[in-house]
Amino acid sequence: MENSQNAQANKEQKNVHSIISVNIKNLNMKKVFVLLYGFISYLAFFGTILYAIGFVGNIIAPKTIDSAPQTSLLNAILINASLLLLFALQHSIMARPAFKKWWTRIVPEQLERSTYVLLASLCLILMMWQWQPIGGIVWSIENETVKTILFVTYIIGWAIVFVATFLINHFDLFGLRQVWFYFLGKPYMQLPFRLPLFYKFVRHPLYLGFLIAFWSTPVMTIAHLLFAVLTTGYILTAIQFEEKDLVNHFGEKYRNYKKTKPMIIPFTKRRA
Repeated sequence: MENSQNAQANKEQKNVHSIISVNIKNLNMKKVFVLLYGFISYLAFFGTILYAIGFVGNIIAPKTIDSAPQTSLLNAILINASLLLLFALQHSIMARPAFKKWWTRIVPEQLERSTYVLLASLCLILMMWQWQPIGGIVWSIENETVKTILFVTYIIGWAIVFVATFLINHFDLFGLRQVWFYFLGKPYMQLPFRLPLFYKFVRHPLYLGFLIAFWSTPVMTIAHLLFAVLTTGYILTAIQFEEKDLVNHFGEKYRNYKKTKPMIIPFTKRRA
């Protein structure tokens, strides 16, 4: 009888060990999947943004903002405006805390940012793929020196964008920090309120960089002007919602920051 009980106990112990082993294996596989998902999402963003630099600046890319027109003016305007609206809605709605609270009931919290980045990249890819060039010149600068200055300014604009992301934590902004913490089994830690470099002069240097890049062109076509105007309008609108979220998150620190630093244009006083 005793031998039978010992055998049964050993069997149950082996079953417990087997279950634990399977659970650990599944957990490790989940961590690897999360890390891989975050890395793929980041690569999608990185490739897309590199193409976007060529697309907007008419550099190297096979299709650019000013490729040969292929449809009527009205169709082109409607399609391009719709594509930009889709990107703007995705970019703004999914960034709001209320949406995130609902969204993380469906998507694991550690994948929320990576999913946001991936969907934003897909919307941007769709916009560049289906973009309808229009033609028509608003202005054209022939002076080679001025053209060179505008090209350098264009690159500087994108450089400001990239540097600004690293100043606030590039890897957190694009979801890699979240999935890495999960992979290591560490709880996610919110970033503290800091004012590094550019942020000492303007509250939104990243948006400043975009605006510089979008408007720095020696040849402003109707399509490029439409793009620049609509994205500028979106940026100025999105900032209002973003700053409400920042005030709610950081409280008095961000309120005081708003009082002392301009929104986008450096060395200007904010209106009371």
